[in-house]
Amino acid sequence: MPVVISGTNGVTFPDSSLQAAAASPNVLKNRLVNGSFGIAQRGTSFTSTSSLNNDDTYNLDRWFVLSDGNDIVDITQETSTVPTNELTAIALDVETINKKFGIAQIIEQVNCIGAIGNTVTLSFQAKVSATTKLDNVKCAIVAWSGTADSVTSDIISAWGAEGTNPTLIANATYENTPVNLNLTTSYATYSVSAAVDTASTKNIIVFIWSDVTDTTLGDFLYITNAQLEVGSTATPFERRLYNQELANCQRYYELLGGGSFIGRATNATSIEGSSIFCVTKRASPTMTFVNGTSTLLELSIAIRSFTSISGTTNINGAYMVLAGSSGLTSPNLCIFYNNNAIVSMSAEL
Repeated sequence: MPVVISGTNGVTFPDSSLQAAAASPNVLKNRLVNGSFGIAQRGTSFTSTSSLNNDDTYNLDRWFVLSDGNDIVDITQETSTVPTNELTAIALDVETINKKFGIAQIIEQVNCIGAIGNTVTLSFQAKVSATTKLDNVKCAIVAWSGTADSVTSDIISAWGAEGTNPTLIANATYENTPVNLNLTTSYATYSVSAAVDTASTKNIIVFIWSDVTDTTLGDFLYITNAQLEVGSTATPFERRLYNQELANCQRYYELLGGGSFIGRATNATSIEGSSIFCVTKRASPTMTFVNGTSTLLELSIAIRSFTSISGTTNINGAYMVLAGSSGLTSPNLCIFYNNNAIVSMSAEL
């Protein structure tokens, strides 16, 4: 029979192992990562020039945009329009009018333990720049019953008419009935609770969106301090140390910069070497240039550029072959020479 643990805000746990975890000061409370939007490894502004504001695209760490088309909103890490004593929020700025849009986060299965099968509460602080158009913002707790950690991130099958909740894809189920939260032009805390009881649930997704199809260019939706916790009541936002939250994000996405890669020239045009990740990844990541051409230092001889990358990765590190340089001398050592990010490693859900 479920028990209520004293000192845990009335959270109900189904067994003694969770009871022991609840008694620990290190118990996982907020299942979301980067709920304050303070980590921004990919950058702090995402517009059509970067394509990182397109539908179903990650931007601020662990969060991705869902929208009825591409370039529907510009996305920024907001540092001015934030609640009192807060530093950051996410700002969604309407760029294409009359379209629905929102943000979502997929929770890894290992972080859903204790939440699946119980009642959970999603809470966050939010406001809009004006209520004349952005007058119907909703949120949902979504269950994924497909393959664990192989979630189809674009969970929307059809956005539907204004005020009609979007239709979800197969294996995605609303656990609550989304309703208008009636946001105002001042920050307030909003919450919704639901039992995660869909059969065979493997992952939980949170989804916050504007459900109107009559918007004005330059309308803003601001969100911060997002939290998903076990229990039927929203409790104060769990704030983690910056380095801890950064490490939580790096499990899914990490940038390699100065000193993170050491290799040797194998001929005049290529370098091979390895990198150890700061944080063990969720799965073997995908390697990608952050920019089209990247650079490294060949001893103290010269800065060399490369234009292609290949190799292999595992959850702990990568073996990389960098090509496109010229004038290299084998077997000279080469390193990523400054703190500017050069290669990204993505293991996002």
